[in-house]
Amino acid sequence: MITDELIAATPLERGAATPLFRQLYARLKDAILHGRLAPGARLPATRTLARQLQVSRQTVLAAYEQLTAEGYLRGGVGQGSFVDTALPALRGPGAPAPERAAAPRPLPARGLALASGMARVRHHQGPLRAFRPSMPGLDLFPFEVWRKLEARHWRRRALPLGYGGAAGHAPLRELLCAYLNAARGVRCTPEQIVITSGSQQALYLLAQLLLAPGEGVWLESPGYQGAAAPFEVAGARVCPVPVDAEGMDVAYAEAHYPDAALAFATPSHQLPLGVTMSLARRLALLRWAEARRAWIIEDDYDSEYRYTGPPLASLQGLDRSGCVIYVGTLSKVLFPGLRLGYVVAPPALAEALAQAKAVVDRHSAIVPQAVLADFIQQGHFARHIRRTREAYGARRAALLEALDGRLGGMLRCGPADAGLDVCVHLAGGMDEAAAVARATAAGIDLRPLSYYAHPAAGPACATGPGLLLGFSAFTPAQIAEGVARLAQALLSRDGRRQDLY
Repeated sequence: MITDELIAATPLERGAATPLFRQLYARLKDAILHGRLAPGARLPATRTLARQLQVSRQTVLAAYEQLTAEGYLRGGVGQGSFVDTALPALRGPGAPAPERAAAPRPLPARGLALASGMARVRHHQGPLRAFRPSMPGLDLFPFEVWRKLEARHWRRRALPLGYGGAAGHAPLRELLCAYLNAARGVRCTPEQIVITSGSQQALYLLAQLLLAPGEGVWLESPGYQGAAAPFEVAGARVCPVPVDAEGMDVAYAEAHYPDAALAFATPSHQLPLGVTMSLARRLALLRWAEARRAWIIEDDYDSEYRYTGPPLASLQGLDRSGCVIYVGTLSKVLFPGLRLGYVVAPPALAEALAQAKAVVDRHSAIVPQAVLADFIQQGHFARHIRRTREAYGARRAALLEALDGRLGGMLRCGPADAGLDVCVHLAGGMDEAAAVARATAAGIDLRPLSYYAHPAAGPACATGPGLLLGFSAFTPAQIAEGVARLAQALLSRDGRRQDLY
């Protein structure tokens, strides 16, 4: 029989948010699991226990019923309630406690790689501050239009709310196909497009699908740090390739890693240096891939934003051997929280990629896809791109003017004809770490160029000290104020801070 001491040791809290029956259930369950109530032990009758605890009998009945449903108790009307004898005997009241809990089973190598793959990637945290890189201007997005489109779907109840196709919402794939063909020179059919939960999932799926452990992957350095993680998790051998004024150095990559199985490149706009891959380099990359039967992943993350002319045509549009896989995202054009991206796969790969997508999460959320399809079809997407391109152009000009006026002797701007950020190189031997520390202390949010270097990269990939400043999320007034604070942080009263050199 359960003892009075056990009951007294487990008082119920009358004013707690947890109902009394749940408290009693938890106390009795804990007593069983820790051996204070052994298998076969008889519990008090419900009326008796209710009287001892000064609660209603229904409270005790509810606790007993829950314990019986979960297999801790057995019994019935007229039989009483017992701890189920089928339970293994656990540590009893008089048994010594173990010296320490058993260590959990260690993660295998693949699990460790997966758990630590994004450790180098810095995610945006805290309130928006100048000059947070790669952040679209949320003040420019037509959220009211988006809200109305979504509300209309719910009112009509016409959404396919069951499971959808792994490749994504068919109307969205058709509209993206038409857009990519017209705006980016991508040659494809809707059947080649697979909708993903952002470009990060796209890279993970492609790495798992295309690479065997130990195979080489050309990776730009400096470059997007989030791209390395999926390939490393897949067990691939990362091959850092330097970037110069013409983009990825294909000749260097061919000479040092001729047997690589895949190249990851950003031909239209390289992060963080802002350069565009020359036509000669593009053709050389395609020739290498065709000769080696290798894959090329073209990451076209913000190509909509070019300020000195129309967007450049994609590398995929030059491909004649079916080796280029085009990856895009809506995070930079619309808003990052949407978590929608897409892959344009060569025809021979499209079905396999869709099936791989089904393994990971069956399919991306249907409602955002349906709303985005309406957003594109009704012309809001094209209008938003035109509006943001004009606004970002003005914000870019404001940043360049402010930097030249206040820090022209200390910073040298890199290519700034496209994208959402400006790369600035520190002049005169200024120390990058010291500059970043002073900017951060002044409330400036930026990234050093060294952050974008892969740990395995050698001297050939070095770019010198520099910073990446985002401009797209800030008004010209905010940009002017931010540059003033940055200048104050980097300059002393009588000129330059000596400790920055």
